[in-house]
Amino acid sequence: MKYILWLLKAAIFFTLFAFALNNQQDATVHFFFGTQWRAPLVLVVLSAFAIGLVVGVLGMVPRWWMHHSYASAATTPPQPPTAAPTEAAPASTHSVPPHGI
Repeated sequence: MKYILWLLKAAIFFTLFAFALNNQQDATVHFFFGTQWRAPLVLVVLSAFAIGLVVGVLGMVPRWWMHHSYASAATTPPQPPTAAPTEAAPASTHSVPPHGI
């Protein structure tokens, strides 16, 4: 299984390497106000992928923070009461073990 995964990774690498070698022509990306960027096509595709990845991660950050705050609130132990009861509870005649033991 280890060798099959290694061969799959090598096949993906060589496929991307061949893609990069076949797309070395200059491409022009036109921005606003007449600005433009000339670069090899493979760099244009790679930068578009990287920018999309960053935008996707930044779009998920608020949801991750919300889930993290819910998870950390759920895992904190309950706080003991601050005010002591005025009357002592009567001792129980039955001894009940705690749940899960």
